[in-house]
Amino acid sequence: MAQTRHIVKRVLEDSIAEALEIEPGDEILKINDQEMEDIFDYQFLLADEYIEVLIRKKDSGEEWVLEVEKDSDEDLGIEFESSLMDDYRSCRNRCVFCFIDQMPKGMRDTLYFKDDDSRLSFLQGNYVTLTNMSDHDIDRIIHYRMEPINISFQTTNPELRVQMLRNRHAGEIFGKVKRLADAGIELNGQIVLCRGLNDGEELDRSIRDLTQYLPALRSVSVVPVGLSRFRDGLYPLEPFTAEDAAATIDLIENWQKKIYDKEGIHFIHASDEWYLLAEREVPEEERYDGYLQLENGVGMLRLLDTEVSEALAEKEGDGRQRKLSLATGRLPAAYMRRQMEKVTEKFPGVQVSVYPITNDFFGEMITVSGLITGQDLIAQLKDKDLGECLLIPCNMLRSGESVFLDDVTVEQVVKELQTPVLVVDPEGRDLVEAVLDREHKEVHRRRQIYEQTDRCDCGQTECR
Repeated sequence: MAQTRHIVKRVLEDSIAEALEIEPGDEILKINDQEMEDIFDYQFLLADEYIEVLIRKKDSGEEWVLEVEKDSDEDLGIEFESSLMDDYRSCRNRCVFCFIDQMPKGMRDTLYFKDDDSRLSFLQGNYVTLTNMSDHDIDRIIHYRMEPINISFQTTNPELRVQMLRNRHAGEIFGKVKRLADAGIELNGQIVLCRGLNDGEELDRSIRDLTQYLPALRSVSVVPVGLSRFRDGLYPLEPFTAEDAAATIDLIENWQKKIYDKEGIHFIHASDEWYLLAEREVPEEERYDGYLQLENGVGMLRLLDTEVSEALAEKEGDGRQRKLSLATGRLPAAYMRRQMEKVTEKFPGVQVSVYPITNDFFGEMITVSGLITGQDLIAQLKDKDLGECLLIPCNMLRSGESVFLDDVTVEQVVKELQTPVLVVDPEGRDLVEAVLDREHKEVHRRRQIYEQTDRCDCGQTECR
């Protein structure tokens, strides 16, 4: 068991911990005479109605045994220095497609931390390679029913996986996958597709192999590798063409038909980027099996289309006058224009200019909105007629804050552009309300994707 220190950061008012005189800086040593590895041990041990908590006081160093009688679902009211109560496990791989290796120097430290922690897969939806996991970790996942676990497969060819992840143990994970599947742990998968490596026949093999883990493995997404301009000295990867995208879609959709006939689900899914690149319509809603992989960009455009249509159907068109602008990535720009046309068809007095932002910071091959920086936004919109307000999607910003990847703040953008900025949540209804309602309130549900911002001072590894 890792020797971590579980230091109290905050005690909630009117909580059990406050009544027991637990204070920030105190250390939780044991519960029911058992040491704890992380938050899962802590929550499991708290489920009893009677517990004994061993703490060490920060000032005196005295150890207290506190007896607690409570409801089984009642918490002590403690927040720790790390929400995980442990160090985050960094990635041991040197993947040829890793985006973190493609970032320039000088950005904030948290953007360079590579996690490969199955616990974050459960807590936050991160994808993990399983190369960082021991039998003990698998045992804990099964014991605590930590599900779903999201797995980055890339390929089921062991030799190719070793080559792509640059880890000699990378091809040894499938026994672990089988253990999880046999135990009924819900799994989702991801394949980051790299041209000339794991596409074509290799992708066909991977899909075939992964079907053996049904029904525990509920879905697998196929996403194209992201390539920035900072690739000097890295593996020579090339971008996919429209023809490549069409071939990938055809392969995936052929498998969807075969799997659906047998299993009743579509299982394997192409991310929205493939359809935009191939200039094809995204699939109908039923093909997404309940949108299991929205956070991976699978079905977001279809869901947005549905939600915008439903939100507009509830409204009576009128003569309101508004002039706004919307910034997005180059790839989804045409699709966003179609959504705005649906709005203006019902509300002719509402004008929305959609501005596709070229990613000069990371390079023109990066075309999604989630990697747009504040400096590119300012530079390309500086002399544009933005109307009364500029709308931007929330995935441009750091989780929980109004900060872009380059540390430019929304406030700086407002100052430079001399235009109010409204951050819009992913739901189509929120987009419609933001366009039509001058009094629209921001309530953001940003996603933590590119960096690990939680702090942990309880071990030797610096968690950022």
